[in-house]
Amino acid sequence: MNTRAASNASPSARRRFDGVSQNRSLERGLEILRAFKPGTDLLGNGELAERTGLSAATVSRLSQTLVTGGFLEHDRHARAYRLAAPVLSLGHAMRAASPVLKAATPLMREASNKLRVNVGLASADRSEMVYLESIRYNRKPSLRTIVAGQRVPIELTSLGRAYLATLDEADRSVLLDAIRRSYRSASWKPLGADIEKAIAKVASAGYCLASWQPGVIAMSTPLTPPGGGALALNLSLITDETPASIERQHGPALLALKDGIIHQLELQEIAR
Repeated sequence: MNTRAASNASPSARRRFDGVSQNRSLERGLEILRAFKPGTDLLGNGELAERTGLSAATVSRLSQTLVTGGFLEHDRHARAYRLAAPVLSLGHAMRAASPVLKAATPLMREASNKLRVNVGLASADRSEMVYLESIRYNRKPSLRTIVAGQRVPIELTSLGRAYLATLDEADRSVLLDAIRRSYRSASWKPLGADIEKAIAKVASAGYCLASWQPGVIAMSTPLTPPGGGALALNLSLITDETPASIERQHGPALLALKDGIIHQLELQEIAR
């Protein structure tokens, strides 16, 4: 079973639904959908069972139900499944209805053009951060293109570390314990130290920096919308400059962008 995929639900979700009776069939069906990642076209029952930890019989039953419901397509020749169009429709509906994106996207685009940097906004999902929006400003060819819906690991990225800084010690410990299980102890020790430094940096400066891709420096700050769960906002760029130099140039701009987004969200609340 994939340890990262099987991590606990977000701390906010656990608190909200603590003690509420859960529908196990629905929960397992959602695990089937979660098994599909970017770059994964087709998954057979065996692969789905391995990724979800569910029995082959359960996977077969749930997959057939999801096909009937229109959320999966069955490729008879490959004897495997792929996501169907309604899944994309759900994502579009989420983005179109999000008050955070309505407030943040214009300001993010303005900051990207003005500062000549990439700007992203992400939310935590288990052990990963999911981009809600990504405004790209690349003067040089990038190693990859980040788009809305893309996932990055919490422990390696400034986005993830900024999010970790919002959690209380107990919730952060649970999440990091789940992530740690996918690492060897020798490789986790320096990574864990970097995470602690990043959390301390957020406490002192309001943001943290990370460079988990060669030549790319990113800095992130927590952003908590009124009445919503914690998000993380970042700036990133391809550069040969030092992290200290990037921090001096863009640290105040990142915090100003966050303040601008929060202000727009507060205006939205007043207008309702």
